[in-house]
Amino acid sequence: MTSILTNTAAMAALQTLRGIDRNMEITQARVSSGMRVQTAADNAAYWSIATTMRSDNHALSTIQDALGLGAAKVDTAYAAMESAIDTVMEIKSKIVAAYGVGANRNKIQEEITQLQEQLKSIADSATFSGENWLQDYISDGGTNAQEKPVVKQVVASFTRTASGEVAVKTVDYTLDSSTVLFDLNGGKLGILDSSVRFVAETETAVTVVTTNAGVSTEADYAVPFFTESQLTALGADTNVADARIYTVGGNSYMKVAEGQWARVTTTDPATAPAVTTAVHQNGGTSYYFVVLPANNLDNRKLDISVVTVDLDKLADVASEMNTMVPGSAPDNEAVLDMLERFLDKQLLAMTSAASSLGSIQKRIDLQEGFVASLTDVIDKGVGRLVDADMNEESTRLKALQTQQQLGIQSLQIANTNAENILQLFRQ
Repeated sequence: MTSILTNTAAMAALQTLRGIDRNMEITQARVSSGMRVQTAADNAAYWSIATTMRSDNHALSTIQDALGLGAAKVDTAYAAMESAIDTVMEIKSKIVAAYGVGANRNKIQEEITQLQEQLKSIADSATFSGENWLQDYISDGGTNAQEKPVVKQVVASFTRTASGEVAVKTVDYTLDSSTVLFDLNGGKLGILDSSVRFVAETETAVTVVTTNAGVSTEADYAVPFFTESQLTALGADTNVADARIYTVGGNSYMKVAEGQWARVTTTDPATAPAVTTAVHQNGGTSYYFVVLPANNLDNRKLDISVVTVDLDKLADVASEMNTMVPGSAPDNEAVLDMLERFLDKQLLAMTSAASSLGSIQKRIDLQEGFVASLTDVIDKGVGRLVDADMNEESTRLKALQTQQQLGIQSLQIANTNAENILQLFRQ
């Protein structure tokens, strides 16, 4: 049936042309934007995933900036610590030079004073972005100050769990008596401002742990040590079953270092309900150090630190040492020996602190590399979800352009068929 009211062929051609135009719009949008999933309408699941991951990547970009800031802080602290170590080594060399020079020690002291001022300058200058990791308020102040560590944080990573929860992870560095050069609160718990806790050459330092009502406290004591030859002179070991315990004449001695033995007892020195942690156990026998309150190292402090060493006051220091341990300082050289041992100990502490900073440096470097790689991987993953294949889209666009031209041609033919009806009514 032929009708001038309903042109079925034209309607079909028009419907086809509309579909082609819609497809061309989609393809042209992909070609112009480079994305096949640009809005949630294109693919709700992929769009949601891509949007979330782009948000995470923005957060990782901020993490990279934070890591750079943290690295700068650590680098500043490490450089200052290295300089401080070199300066303390120089002070130690000056102490060695002070042996046997007599009245000329005041000249050496002038050099030491300048080096001590340099140490303070180094610590003051080790600041980046308002933070100084070489000096802080790490105590509550006072004579026997209690340590109050300060934790510094470097933002290291951003994580999202499978449940969608997000969290920021940090690299922590603790500022305490083992890492800080100066205690700004006056408690003198820093490496450079802490006082000498005198241990005589015939003594060794031991730690006693006491627990009371679940709270443990540590105390350091100076105790006399005996050499193996001294123990042998007392008599034969009657406790050969335990290699760490030498028992002779009713007394027991425990090996605390190579060639050093300290007196121990099998009786807990603490008064109930306090309990002392045994320093050695063998079977059912517990051993404890024999200590005296007067030998607590908090009571053995000399008013000397790395930054207050004064060679002009050796006689005063010798008097204090002899008061604590009679005969421990027969001359000024004995005081120099003590100072040299003290400086060496503080150098070891500074070296350990520098090692900790170096470890943080390495971890931050590794994390920076990981975050950079992770950012690239996320970008790549998002691209796989939403990026358009330009080769495929250009081919599709060419095909749609051809289809569009053919659709227009078909619509023209369908409209021409309707005009041909006029021929039926001509005479």
